[in-house]
Amino acid sequence: MITTTGLTKRYGKVLAVDAVDLLVREGDRYGLIGPNGAGKTTLLRLLLGLVYATSGEIQLLGEPVPRRLGAVLPQIGGLVEGAAAYAHLSGRANLALLDAAGPGGPRRTRKARIAAALDRVGLGGIDGRPFRAYSLGMRQRLGLAGALLRRPELLVLDEPTNGLDPQGITEVRELLLDLHRAGTTVFLSSHLLAEVEQLCSRVGVLDRGRLVLQDELATLTAPTGATVVHTPTPDRVRATLDGRVAAVDGQRVVVVGADPAEVNARLVSAGIAVTGLALERPTLEEVVLAATGSSTDRVDARP
Repeated sequence: MITTTGLTKRYGKVLAVDAVDLLVREGDRYGLIGPNGAGKTTLLRLLLGLVYATSGEIQLLGEPVPRRLGAVLPQIGGLVEGAAAYAHLSGRANLALLDAAGPGGPRRTRKARIAAALDRVGLGGIDGRPFRAYSLGMRQRLGLAGALLRRPELLVLDEPTNGLDPQGITEVRELLLDLHRAGTTVFLSSHLLAEVEQLCSRVGVLDRGRLVLQDELATLTAPTGATVVHTPTPDRVRATLDGRVAAVDGQRVVVVGADPAEVNARLVSAGIAVTGLALERPTLEEVVLAATGSSTDRVDARP
């Protein structure tokens, strides 16, 4: 669905995207994550032909971008940096203009398509107030409605839950999962790691313009080969499993060995209370921090 090779974008001396080799396959739910200023939005703008690359190649749905972008745009829904709209017009009027600008379908069914898109994003009861009076969450929902007008094969979304309350985030997540089940490939950027963990099957980590990690989420958060034991007597666990304890943090003990049953049997036979037992798995947050280091928007004083 999306392939880039050595994709690079410079703004003067600023290297915003640095030799990115991205692969989004048909059927993926791909989450692009990374610190503020990592280049996520610039990358999405490059994919949709909103800015031109300094070097490198892009293919969307098998066609080169930007040269053949017009041939594939009808199959793509996009939302980058929030909804683009005329502030004095209503949401429905803005969607009508958007639909008329592209091959969305026959004019006679336009109202029905707009109504269906608004229903899907929770704006079915929207009134005639102008776009400038919308809350941030309403604007984001309207942008999603615009991305869904054409029943896209590929969705490219920049922070699709930005500005939404917890209920809205859940609704958008379920909407994207429904679209995926119906055959739409989803590619999104987000800084909400918990949402990416719940929604995405594949993850890319962008840091200072470089794609430093790209893999299946299940692979990145696979068991480490250790067992986490929760016990009120960590010192006794260390003494019993001499040489196998890798770390102790309060009542949490990390034991080398991926068989919790074996670890539990040894501890119970030694009369040690075990209140919790599980395979150790890194969280997505831990994976991202390990891959990226410190935040790019820090401005520390020099010593």
